[in-house]
Amino acid sequence: MRRTSILMLVFFVCFVSTAWPQVEPPGKHKIITFDVPGAGTGAGQGTMPVGIVQGDWVMGSYIDANGVYHGFLRAPDGTITKFDVPGMGYGAGQGVVEAFGMTPRLEIVGSYFDANNAYHGFLRTPQGEFTTFDCPGAGAGGTAGEAVNPAGLISAMYLDANSAWHGCLRARDGTFTEYDPPDAGTGFWQGPYAALFDGINPEGAIVGEYVDNNNMWHGYLRASDGTITEFDDPNAGTGGGTGALGINPSGKIWGWYFDANIVFHGYLRSRDGVLTAVDVPGAGTGTCQGTNAGCGPIGYGGINPEGTVTGEYADASNVYHGFLRTPDGKFVTFSAPGAGKGNWQGTQATAINSEGAITGFYIDANNVYHGFLRLP
Repeated sequence: MRRTSILMLVFFVCFVSTAWPQVEPPGKHKIITFDVPGAGTGAGQGTMPVGIVQGDWVMGSYIDANGVYHGFLRAPDGTITKFDVPGMGYGAGQGVVEAFGMTPRLEIVGSYFDANNAYHGFLRTPQGEFTTFDCPGAGAGGTAGEAVNPAGLISAMYLDANSAWHGCLRARDGTFTEYDPPDAGTGFWQGPYAALFDGINPEGAIVGEYVDNNNMWHGYLRASDGTITEFDDPNAGTGGGTGALGINPSGKIWGWYFDANIVFHGYLRSRDGVLTAVDVPGAGTGTCQGTNAGCGPIGYGGINPEGTVTGEYADASNVYHGFLRTPDGKFVTFSAPGAGKGNWQGTQATAINSEGAITGFYIDANNVYHGFLRLP
C-alpha cells in the first residue's frame, strides 16, 4: 500500500513543552545527495530513501521514467544495489511501491503491486532472495509490509474484501497474528494503519493510527503481549486527529496530530503515557502547515534509541524543511542542497539511525525526487 497523504485522509474524514524551544545553527554537517541510476527525471519521479540503519546503510524506492517503482539499497561507500520483487507488475504505478523496513542485518521488507494492481508483502534477504506473503485475511486489496524489528517480526497491514484495513504481524517462521484496535472502523479505508520503518521496536511493540467508524484518526500502541492502548493528543481537540510515526527501544513514541484547522504538530509520548508537545520554530500555522505536516507528500519521521527525532515541517510558504530535535529539546533545521522552494517542494527527512545520521529525500524546483544522507 503506498501510504496516502494526510491531505487525502483529511478529505476522507471530512468528506508543551514548558521551556522555550532552542534552535541550534545549522552548522557544517555534511549532506550527501544521490540518485539511483535509472531513476526518472520527470515530475513525480526520482529517488525516495525511507530508512537508515547503523553504518549508514540506506534503503527505499525509486521511480523510473515509465512510472514503475523499484527498490534500492545504498551502501556506506555509495554503492547502490537495485532490486525488483518476483511477481511485481511493470506498468505505471506498479512495482516495489514500498521499501519501508530494514533490520541491522540488511533484511528489507515492503510491498509491491502486481500486474493486477494487488498489493503483496515481501521480505528480501541480504543475499537478494525473496519471500512474498499475504496476511490470511487479505482480500483482493492485498498486504503491505511496513516495518521489521531485529528479531525479524514484520509489522504489516492488509485490506479486506470490504476495503477496511487490519493490522497483521508475521513472525520469522512465517506464522501470522492479526489485530485491530477496539474502536477501529470497519468501513472503506477505516481501521488501523501501521507506522513504517520505526513502527516496531525490538520488544515487538507496534504503533500507528486507526480510523474509527466516524472517520476520525487516533493513535494506538500494541504491546508485545498483544495489549492495545488507544490514545489521542489532547491538543488535537474534537476536530483533529492523532497518529504515530515510530517507537524506540525504550518505548518512547514519536508522532503527529492535526488540530481542527488542519495545522500539524508533533508530540513525544513517554512509556508511561506522558505527552510532550513538539513544534519546530519556523513551522507555519496555516492549513496543512506545521510540524510533521503531511498534506502534500507523505508525512515521514523517525526516532532513534536515545530519543532524537527527525521529520519535516512546512513553513508559511508551504515549503518543506528537515529538522531534528535532541532529547533535551534543542532543534536543528536543515535543507538539502538543490531543494525546491515552491509550494510543497523542499526537504523531507524520513529516518535517523543510532549514530545520528539522517536520510530522506528532497523535491527540486521541477518536482523531481532526490535522495540525501545527512551525516552527524
